[in-house]
Amino acid sequence: MKVKLQSGQEIIIKDLSVDERDELLDDVVTETDGESLKIRAMHSTMTKFIRMGVVKADDKFIKSLTFADKTEIFQKMQEEYLNLGEGKASK
Repeated sequence: MKVKLQSGQEIIIKDLSVDERDELLDDVVTETDGESLKIRAMHSTMTKFIRMGVVKADDKFIKSLTFADKTEIFQKMQEEYLNLGEGKASK
């Protein structure tokens, strides 16, 4: 999936296997205050998402990203991976 970041940079998010998606999602820490869900992302978690989920995400690429870019990529990937299978509810 091709994504254009607000900074204008284009990235390609890989189509990961279910096991790879699960590995990434296992690193995500969520908090709830009863009304809303908050996702807390440590820098290492965002880096892992980018390294595993973005085409050509070597150290040079990751170091070139701003914090805003990293956060945006992480959020896009969360949207992509958290909604897996949610389009068709089970009976």
